[in-house]
Amino acid sequence: MANFRLGFIGAGFLAKFQAKAMHQIRGVDLAGVHALKGAEELAEVARQNGLGDCKVYGSILELCKNVDAVAIFAPNFARVQIMQAITDAVAQGAALQGIICEKPLGRTVAEAQQLVDLAKQCGTPTAYFENQIHMKGIRAQREQLAPQQAAMGPLALARSAEEHAGPHEGWFWDPTRQGGGVLSDMGCHSIACGWFVLTPLGKPLTFLEPVSVTAVTSLLKWGLPKFRKQLLDRMGVDYSKTPAEDFCTGMVTFKNPETGQLSQAQFTNSWMYDKQGLRLTMDGLGPGYAFELNSLKSPLEIFIGDEAAESAADAETALEKSTATRGLLAVEPNEADLYGYVDEIEDAVACFKQGKNGYLNFEYGLEVTKLCQAAYMSAERGQAIDLTDPAIQTELKSYTSLIAQGRGGEVLYR
Repeated sequence: MANFRLGFIGAGFLAKFQAKAMHQIRGVDLAGVHALKGAEELAEVARQNGLGDCKVYGSILELCKNVDAVAIFAPNFARVQIMQAITDAVAQGAALQGIICEKPLGRTVAEAQQLVDLAKQCGTPTAYFENQIHMKGIRAQREQLAPQQAAMGPLALARSAEEHAGPHEGWFWDPTRQGGGVLSDMGCHSIACGWFVLTPLGKPLTFLEPVSVTAVTSLLKWGLPKFRKQLLDRMGVDYSKTPAEDFCTGMVTFKNPETGQLSQAQFTNSWMYDKQGLRLTMDGLGPGYAFELNSLKSPLEIFIGDEAAESAADAETALEKSTATRGLLAVEPNEADLYGYVDEIEDAVACFKQGKNGYLNFEYGLEVTKLCQAAYMSAERGQAIDLTDPAIQTELKSYTSLIAQGRGGEVLYR
């Protein structure tokens, strides 16, 4: 049987990370790529590493006609345009079995809704890529604590955080192109993970009903003159004019529709974590039981002294977003698997072969987008957002945060 042919739209950092994950998956080829830059390099990496005869295509139409499914790994500001091109390709005969979109589904609720609507127009199964829900550690704790949950009741409090020193590319830092700052970039991870962890076993992903959101957004490091200059020089983004938040924290309150019981998911995210590198921390507290996960608790540590550090070529060979090449370093030998990338690709391909959506689909991504945007609304207004209010739900449909509008100074410098 021929391998499943996956095509990438985008060839940046994320696409390369996903290609690394594909090394560990049988029966799937990286068959094609379309990107404005980096496509030839990614295709060559795929060919050299046995991921298939990856071809570079000059258009989304040609890519879609030569693969079984496409994955949108391009920047946030291009998602709607790309999805429209995929829809046009399907209308012109591209027999796609599935469409993947990396988080977030949209910069606003309106954009996310557009992707949902276009996917329905295609009639093609979808997969929303939220890797942290696929992390083996998160899945394993649910299995391990299933008896305790059955006897004592589900988790009542979840806490999730993702932190590092900042993104790789300039568009991530630009709130008008990215859709905000760290809340848009990484808050979607933490909010989704918290919602998933709190959901009782055996219930649908959106079983728990969001009741309210409270949030705070701050500019704690990258708004200081010294670091503003660094950001301008390195990324071409001027935080004296269009700042975005580098820290956010908040709480989503959920209600169990069967019991009326409330539970809460706390999220914290930052682009100012100047330690080993990317850190994911999650924990959950239930009546009489708990779990904790910390991605920096690696079984491998290395030490590099000052003199030896001169030979270090790339800090990120040890850990994503690492900022140091010396001292005591945590090393994650298999980050693609640790973070859930391997499992999310396996899930999408298996589901697409059966003609169904991935475990997480575009509709789910839309719901996570709503919660993220409600968090921005809360931070702007300095109050809890009542998600049970129909007027709020209507307002969210056309809401764009001040930060995403390029007016972050009105909320971050006040």
